[in-house]
Amino acid sequence: MLCDTGLERKFCRLDEGVTVTDGTIIEGYASLFGKCDQGGDVVAKGAYAGSLAHLSKKKRSVKMLWQHDPSQPIGIWDEVREDEQGLYVKGRLLSDVEKGREAMALIQAGAIDGLSIGYRTKKATKNKQGQRVLTELELWEVSLVTFPMLPDARVGAKGDDPLEADLMRDLAGVLRDARHMLAAGN
Repeated sequence: MLCDTGLERKFCRLDEGVTVTDGTIIEGYASLFGKCDQGGDVVAKGAYAGSLAHLSKKKRSVKMLWQHDPSQPIGIWDEVREDEQGLYVKGRLLSDVEKGREAMALIQAGAIDGLSIGYRTKKATKNKQGQRVLTELELWEVSLVTFPMLPDARVGAKGDDPLEADLMRDLAGVLRDARHMLAAGN
């Protein structure tokens, strides 16, 4: 019998690749606060706090899945927390699991380059732009995926600063826009 759990997922293409450090260690942001994803949703700061506290109290963890498939766990998230930017995750791919080994190879080859969350919306509102603002989420899993819904949800190499990459991308956009404005003014 099928049961509708109300689980939502996010998919879209990323601009940057996912990397694996030491063969198995992955880290990065699975969700960023205040950024509109391809589905028109914006996650508010603090949206994961209740869910993470509940999981911790029950001594349960957020699952690491392959492409949101609950029958294919591929690793362990050792750290899942909110910070000023969003939902930060750090974990290990399990090389003893066939799909874990496949994920490592696909990430290293650049075929897989994203993170995506599986969650249930508990509270949401609409903002002036018509976007759904997710204010309370029940986080179930964070998956390695081909197409995450939030373009900036990515995994970085050990020592990489995901914020630095975002700042550089933003700076490049500002410079590109300035060049276009100067060219249009001539």
